[in-house]
Amino acid sequence: MEVEQTALPGIGLRHDFTTRKGQRVGVVSHRTGRRDLVIYDKEDPDAVCHVVKLNDEEADALAELLGAPRIVQRLNQLHQQVEGLVSVQLPIPDGSPYAGRPMGDARVRTRTSASIVAVVRGGQVFASPGPEFVFGAGDVVVVVGSEDSTAEVADILADG
Repeated sequence: MEVEQTALPGIGLRHDFTTRKGQRVGVVSHRTGRRDLVIYDKEDPDAVCHVVKLNDEEADALAELLGAPRIVQRLNQLHQQVEGLVSVQLPIPDGSPYAGRPMGDARVRTRTSASIVAVVRGGQVFASPGPEFVFGAGDVVVVVGSEDSTAEVADILADG
């Protein structure tokens, strides 16, 4: 299945695909963290029929229902297609200074330019966690970036 990604300046990213039955579906990922599920008009693929605005909790629930564990699989495929892009899974060790603290405290994106795209906790995937998401010891953090930036994230999560 082909998923199209479109940058929306000042807003975020839109990902769209067309189902086998011809229905166009999209997700708009706002820079604020909000997600919109978008259903397009079957007769006019540029016209939106319906938008479902999802808060973080709702987006996480929908992602879990739709098989969020596939995120890691898709990221691995993506980094094979984009030279220099890697995705890694990093544990939050027991002694991490960020265990029990919000993700935003680590300032990973600001400090390394890498992005945390998901957190796996006890078999549950939290896709696109916001800065208020609290890390727990034993969480596995999915990070996307260059080899150097993801290595820096590993150091930050382990040592601060």
